[in-house]
Amino acid sequence: MDAPTIAERLGDRHGPTFSFEYFPPQDAAGAFTLLDTVANLRELRPDWVSVTYGATGATRQRTFDAVRAIMRHGGVATMGHLTITGQSRAEVEAALDSYAELGVHHILAIRGDMPGGPDVPFEPHPEGLRNATELVRLIRARGDFTVGVAAFADGHPAQFDLDLDARILLDKQEAGAAFAITQMVFRPESYFALIDRFRALGGTMPIVAGIMPVTNPGQIERFRGMAGDVMPDELVDALLAVADDRPRFREMGLEWVTRLCDTLLAGGAPGLQFFTLNRSTATSEILARLRRIPPHRVSPAAASGV
Repeated sequence: MDAPTIAERLGDRHGPTFSFEYFPPQDAAGAFTLLDTVANLRELRPDWVSVTYGATGATRQRTFDAVRAIMRHGGVATMGHLTITGQSRAEVEAALDSYAELGVHHILAIRGDMPGGPDVPFEPHPEGLRNATELVRLIRARGDFTVGVAAFADGHPAQFDLDLDARILLDKQEAGAAFAITQMVFRPESYFALIDRFRALGGTMPIVAGIMPVTNPGQIERFRGMAGDVMPDELVDALLAVADDRPRFREMGLEWVTRLCDTLLAGGAPGLQFFTLNRSTATSEILARLRRIPPHRVSPAAASGV
């Protein structure tokens, strides 16, 4: 029997999914760190893992190398990311062929940011695709892939138009996407509001909540630069008040994220994806804390994302 797809697993009423995102290492030391992290987190039995896609030719090859290594040593379903920034259609098709040769059956289709960051207006490659919706169509036409897409609970940094984000997400579903994963979520109300907007438009695919462990003060400004003011003011103020006490900062950050995860699961989120930054300790601690919280009785409709 074939293994269930990620979309099928998200519709499984036996419980939410847990998955981990990695990035391709830059050197041999990073490769060892990644494989150690994969091995450590494998003990938590993730439903799948994913690997981000490099922005240049060299880093793209590192993505394929990382996927190959994880599939060899990780013993878990692996999804590859794919972006269109700076690539022709032919290059995107070649990347899909590389994934197919590796035995990857799930692709996370993302437009990607310009080299200057999310605030820089996107410029399509002269011979490339214009947006993630076109990428979804290409992937679905190119091979036997299950396609996931990005979602934005607090708004895409390029426009911060929540209604537009929901309509674009519906376009991706209609193009063939089977599930979505949000960028980092820190406000549960933002996630649930996204679900409501998307369902009101007729969207049906499950939406996984993206979780970023907070362990050091430098993350606050990095997150603001990447995604805007996604962290609540009360969280930022509380963390900055203990920024000089690293153990206290870390404990406060992990406790906040644990409560966030608990609230999301209680409200029916079909899955949580942890952005691991190729480290295992924080993610392991959050999941261990969640296991100590009594399980919630989630309705079948909420669990399936309907």
